Amino acid sequence: MAANRLRATWRTLIGEVSAEPAEEEPGDAFSPRALDLVLRVGELLLASGEATERVNESMLSLAVAYELPRADVAVSFTVITVNVHPGNGALPVTGGRAIRRRFPAYWRLVALHSLVQEASLGMLEVEEAHRRLAEIKRMRPPYPAWLIILSLGLIAASASVMVGGGPLVAGTAFVATVLGDRAAASLARRGVAEFFQLTLAAAIGAASASLVIAIGAPASHASAIVTGAVLALLPGRPLVASIQDGITGDLISAGARLLEVFFIVAAIVSGLGVVVYVAVRLGIPVDVNPPAAPASLLPVTVIAAAAVSLTFAVTLAVPRRVLPAAALGGALIWVVYVLTRSAGVTPVLASAIGAALVGLLGNLIARRRQEPALPYIVPAIAPLLPGTALYRGMIELNLGLPQDGVLSLIGGISVALALGAGVNFGGEFVRAFQRVGLGASGRGARPAARRTRGY
Repeated sequence: MAANRLRATWRTLIGEVSAEPAEEEPGDAFSPRALDLVLRVGELLLASGEATERVNESMLSLAVAYELPRADVAVSFTVITVNVHPGNGALPVTGGRAIRRRFPAYWRLVALHSLVQEASLGMLEVEEAHRRLAEIKRMRPPYPAWLIILSLGLIAASASVMVGGGPLVAGTAFVATVLGDRAAASLARRGVAEFFQLTLAAAIGAASASLVIAIGAPASHASAIVTGAVLALLPGRPLVASIQDGITGDLISAGARLLEVFFIVAAIVSGLGVVVYVAVRLGIPVDVNPPAAPASLLPVTVIAAAAVSLTFAVTLAVPRRVLPAAALGGALIWVVYVLTRSAGVTPVLASAIGAALVGLLGNLIARRRQEPALPYIVPAIAPLLPGTALYRGMIELNLGLPQDGVLSLIGGISVALALGAGVNFGGEFVRAFQRVGLGASGRGARPAARRTRGY
């Protein structure tokens, strides 16, 4: 038996046989309620921040569990469709959903993946699954709204301490970030586009830093304040999802998500640029020198990195049991980054190494707990998001150093992409040795990953 299994595995690896299961002849009946369930679960997963491939796997798992004949699932950034082919001459049936609004709700992702897993194992009838889905939609977030607002400010305060700021810097970054968030929320209530909301929030952070310089504080304090304020705005969640979609072959969704990341970064850079330009014209002595990261791993910086990830996890509304893992992940990625930088590794490669380790451990923990991996890995990369590089680039552009400014901005974007790629590398490593996982994921559930040799 072992020899036969080994022989079959070897034939699959060298390409003699396909890893795809044989297609069965469909029946002529299916449950419309099951089709509706597949669409609703996929819609809620995508709207809550899940990656495209995981949404596709979950929907296919439900389609198989509830015997939808020859179900084809197509998931893009804003639209999901399910095609069912009953056979015996019956016309195909197609259902779709448009996702117009996405909001990170990682506690909901955990509950949805639990539903998918139980349904895939045959533990839920269709009506019971619908009831569970309705309960998930009515679930309240694990944290009150005021705590999420305060957490945004705490992200900025912790990040400013992490890059060398003191109590005054941390307090200023906290106030600036909370004021920026409330101002952006006011624009949102008036129907103003999110691009301008982020622009205003970044401008308030930069204005606070310029005010600190104007009253006589060192320029390095301003850098720490802006680094903290910008870090609370940077798109860590869509960045990870976009890289994951690109790696797994969902190029349309990957392109759309990367475009979303681009516009978020463009909005932040625009807000910084306007304020820095005005500050330079007013003669405020802004400085291009970034805040110096500590050469040694001081306890306060490691604790600040953990606090960044912890508060970032709160803003993403992860389940409370995930918070300790998020904090440990933030401390770990900072320690690895500082150690590799001390060894002479470039910032981009050091960020990728730290992210790969965090992605590996986060996926292992998620697999052990039978939960999605995003709540464990996205908050952990927050300490390395490139707020300093964006601020330095905008100062250099406004001081008449366009070449240096563009290089700084490119360096910041490169670090961000390295974080996304590193996190997903860790996940792919776990998947390579995972036979069956959450939502029928694993090495046997991605036949399209086999080599196409460029065709």
